[in-house]
Amino acid sequence: MALPGWSTFRFEGIGTKWEISTPGQLAPALSTELLDTVEAYDRTWSRFRADSLVSTLSRAPGSITLPEHAAGLQELYSALHRLSQGAVTPLIGSSLEQLGYDAEYSLSPVGMPQAPPRWEDVLEWTGTAMIATEPLVLDIGAAGKGQLVDLLGGVLLAAGHGDFLVDGSGDMLHSGSHPITVALEHPYNPKQAIGTVELDNAALCASASNRRAWGDGLHHVLDGTTGRPIHTTVATWTMAASALVADGLATALFMMEPAPLEEEFDFSWLRVSSAGTATFSAGFEGRLFT
Repeated sequence: MALPGWSTFRFEGIGTKWEISTPGQLAPALSTELLDTVEAYDRTWSRFRADSLVSTLSRAPGSITLPEHAAGLQELYSALHRLSQGAVTPLIGSSLEQLGYDAEYSLSPVGMPQAPPRWEDVLEWTGTAMIATEPLVLDIGAAGKGQLVDLLGGVLLAAGHGDFLVDGSGDMLHSGSHPITVALEHPYNPKQAIGTVELDNAALCASASNRRAWGDGLHHVLDGTTGRPIHTTVATWTMAASALVADGLATALFMMEPAPLEEEFDFSWLRVSSAGTATFSAGFEGRLFT
């Protein structure tokens, strides 16, 4: 999302498009640092590249030491896994591969949907330490892009940029004295909006079943207890202090009711069902079009 009068640094990373908007142009060294941050994250977490750190666990059981940011990711995943009764899991990669969303993007299912292994049976993840007792296909897509948004925001702040918008294909982090108005993409028509929301020194993240869809009813938002795509919800938006939390909660809202999440997290939300109805929290101060 480019902002009028601001400079926008555009690039691609972790399989999606990025825009970083600031009042002035970024110094070349800072642009390079942002790109290096994205590359380092991808080299750690991507299940689509054989040289990533987590891919070593897909070939054989063993242990790896992750970067410091893994501790925050583990804490969020543990909470969402518990609250969703296993529906949110970092082990969903094997189920996605079963349905054809694999490293080669074959998009051809190799059988019926399968639930991934139970986290407690095969994986010990404590902070930056991860131990797998059998080969595992890790996928942190439920919250990883949001965390990378936060990491890029941290790079900008450390360089003295207090006004910015980091936009990772709809997962956003805003900082500064001028709030922005963001359109909420229609879940069935990306050229239309169902409403708008004001973003003011916070994160806004979305999850939608149409973003990565293929085949007959196949998309990337799976229930970790069954390995099947979820069809009762088609789109969610969440606002929180960090994009990590907002991203994870946007995914969790596909799988569970908001109330248990609201007991542990400070966030606001909007959810659209497959029947076309919209529900939202009292704190989601947006405008929905009729």
